[in-house]
Amino acid sequence: MSKPLVAIVGRPNVGKSTLFNKIAGRRISIVEDTPGVTRDRIYADAQWLNKNFTLIDTGGIEPASKDEILVQMRRQASLAIETADVVILMTNVKDGVTASDKDVAAMLLKAGKKVVLAVNKVDNIGEPPMEFYEFYNLGLGDPIAISSTHGLGVGDLLDAVCGQFPEDADTKEDEDVIKVAVIGRPNAGKSSLINKILGEERVIVSSVAGTTRDAIDTRFEKNGDKYLFIDTAGMRKRGKIDETVERYSVVRSLAAVDRSDVCVIMLDANEGVTEQDTKIAGYAHEQGKACILAVNKWDSIEKDSKTMNSFREKVKEGFAFMQYAPILFISALTGQRVDSLLEEIKLVDSQHKRRITTGMLNDVINEAIQKQQPPSDKGKRLKIYYGTQASVAPPTFVFFVNIKDLFHYSYLRYMENQLREAFGFEGTPIHFIIREKNKD
Repeated sequence: MSKPLVAIVGRPNVGKSTLFNKIAGRRISIVEDTPGVTRDRIYADAQWLNKNFTLIDTGGIEPASKDEILVQMRRQASLAIETADVVILMTNVKDGVTASDKDVAAMLLKAGKKVVLAVNKVDNIGEPPMEFYEFYNLGLGDPIAISSTHGLGVGDLLDAVCGQFPEDADTKEDEDVIKVAVIGRPNAGKSSLINKILGEERVIVSSVAGTTRDAIDTRFEKNGDKYLFIDTAGMRKRGKIDETVERYSVVRSLAAVDRSDVCVIMLDANEGVTEQDTKIAGYAHEQGKACILAVNKWDSIEKDSKTMNSFREKVKEGFAFMQYAPILFISALTGQRVDSLLEEIKLVDSQHKRRITTGMLNDVINEAIQKQQPPSDKGKRLKIYYGTQASVAPPTFVFFVNIKDLFHYSYLRYMENQLREAFGFEGTPIHFIIREKNKD
């Protein structure tokens, strides 16, 4: 079984995002004293007493509201409830039990979910105020008094949450697993590819577009390498999404990208590169994911000696913004080059997580400066004092300079090309942060 999912739900402005950040150990969700700041679901990996789980922050639920944004937030939260193993219902002791609290509690009871009731903003140590005890009326068992701002009671809350995990849940940390999201338009062959890799009919395959509604996690191991494949529903153009369920499918697909290390973007060789393909890939690119472009159904194309090179050029033209992504021509039906795809996944994952020493990085920067002088404007020339790698996945570099505005896009692109030439970084975007060095 996959890692447990824990969703934090409740009406707006009860402290859900503050609790989410406290448990995750870093500021991920935007926290502001305004209802509705968190609209989409946000994921983070978390750990408590050596038990690993995935935490989901959601927008506030206003069951009776007709406001379009709040309706969308309610759908997002409902989806989080549907997929979660345990739900934390957040309430606020200062407001008491509201009609919205009762409606959300009723929603959870109807869904038959395991629920832990948290009463927030109990900011003092000791016996909780009398208002705390009215939360027993929600019928969700013993409430737990917490202060998400100060961290009071959060340990007790997490004890209760972890105690509700399914017995067969995989709560052990597995850092070696490569999380792979297989994404693309409907009927591109995503499920067929995963079935071919697994060697079994693990995912429903149908020629009817849109068979896969959920993002499905499947573990796979080969030659000691561990993979977690996330099969996703195909993403259509927004105007073609009519069913509510299919809207959820798109949300799940985007969430699968967020959770992944590597995205395999499936293209249909019979249809070529479409605008929707580039939009799907664009989201993965913006999220800084390692990417592979897999042209599927290559077995069904009539070919001569020039067909592959011609198609490759069309793919490169369509995906001009991600020239770093390798292109593979595969057939999920026959298994053609599927083993090569697994090797490519391993390669781009390692490149995505590659770290360069500061000394080696600055040698390349200095050599690049010697080859092509930095730009100048009105007698002032850009000086790059030094660079350092700030993080991996994706590789992120910080350049310290004299005047930030002189670092034009064209010269940044030149620097990126020099780094790729020196270190590879195949299949991964590279991010840059430009900072002016403090003159003091």
